[in-house]
Amino acid sequence: MPRILRIINRFNLGGPTYNAANLTKYLEPEFETLLVGGMKDETEDSSEFILEKLGITPVIIPEMRREINPRHDLIAYNKIKKIIKDFKPDIVHTHAAKAGTIGRLAAYNCKVPVIVHTFHGHVFHSYFKSYTTTIFKKIERQLAKKSTKIIAVSENQKDELANKYKITKAENIEVIPLGFDLSRFHENMYEKRRQFRTEYNIKDDEVAIGIVGRLVPIKNHEFFLESIKSIKNKTNSPIRVFIVGDGESRESLIQKTKDLKLDFVFNGDLKTKSATITYTSWIKDVDYVYAGMDIIALTSLNEGTPVSLIEAQASNRAIISTNVGGIENIVIPGKTALLSKNGSLKDFSGKLLELVNNEQLRLDISSDGWDFVKNKFHYEQLMDNMRNLYYKLLKDNAK
Repeated sequence: MPRILRIINRFNLGGPTYNAANLTKYLEPEFETLLVGGMKDETEDSSEFILEKLGITPVIIPEMRREINPRHDLIAYNKIKKIIKDFKPDIVHTHAAKAGTIGRLAAYNCKVPVIVHTFHGHVFHSYFKSYTTTIFKKIERQLAKKSTKIIAVSENQKDELANKYKITKAENIEVIPLGFDLSRFHENMYEKRRQFRTEYNIKDDEVAIGIVGRLVPIKNHEFFLESIKSIKNKTNSPIRVFIVGDGESRESLIQKTKDLKLDFVFNGDLKTKSATITYTSWIKDVDYVYAGMDIIALTSLNEGTPVSLIEAQASNRAIISTNVGGIENIVIPGKTALLSKNGSLKDFSGKLLELVNNEQLRLDISSDGWDFVKNKFHYEQLMDNMRNLYYKLLKDNAK
């Protein structure tokens, strides 16, 4: 039985954790997998419930954290080397940047036969200053030379990695979309919708707009707030806006909300009042969120495969998003989502206003979501794709 050491940055809510957890669980019994991860940031909600539900007990390396720290990174590197020597994996598969750097270096120096890395996103624009970005690109090019195969989660991402940023040649990159168990986002929708809207005091005639994700600069929530300000006085439809998530940008977003003179409320104050903007923090049962919404928005500056848009389509919800990264590969533009020109507040706000004002348009945009994602992004498809790739790489290595 081939052994896989799977290494992920940290166990926070998001696509990488679901991806790593599903691969760990559902490739059994053909592959024996040991899952290793770092520490989540204090501003992020834990995803341990995902692992617990699947019966997975990971190895946690406390020193492997999101920020760069030479001392901690060296400790994490040595711990992974020891795990490799003890576990003796046939494949080391890393997920995301920090795990990809430390894990691939350790695997290469321990002469692991097959080394695979998945780019769930990338940091080559909109994250850092140009000088820092240039350094990261150089590092990734060197790491790619130590990798047996690079995995991109979308065709757009593959094109960016190969042609725009020149991380490695296109033939070294395999496209394997993420995979999820999406059934809960399409079940008991009427009851979930009633329950969510009752809890959050959403009236029948109010159009609920949600944005789901970490409150961090790359998600560009300030742009979202500006668009809400733009449409609020242009529509006769009452709107309620829900910012679901938490993170380092929370305080700056609250200040932005005040600067825009938008009334807002925190989750804990809901029993006494409601407002245009509701900050809910993290909600574990996010399927209730989608059921309660009429529109799901995304305003990111850079994305790999945004899980919120896959889940929103599984829930048959109307979507509006900035057109960045691999988003074109996970929606049907104009059919399951409206996509706006990058950086254009006028275009995004105009399309959002259309959705708010036109119930039939919302129904049209939302009606095909489930049919589009139910097979394309199902975890069984992910298992088949990854299983086939692993066997091919092991066979090629044995020649």
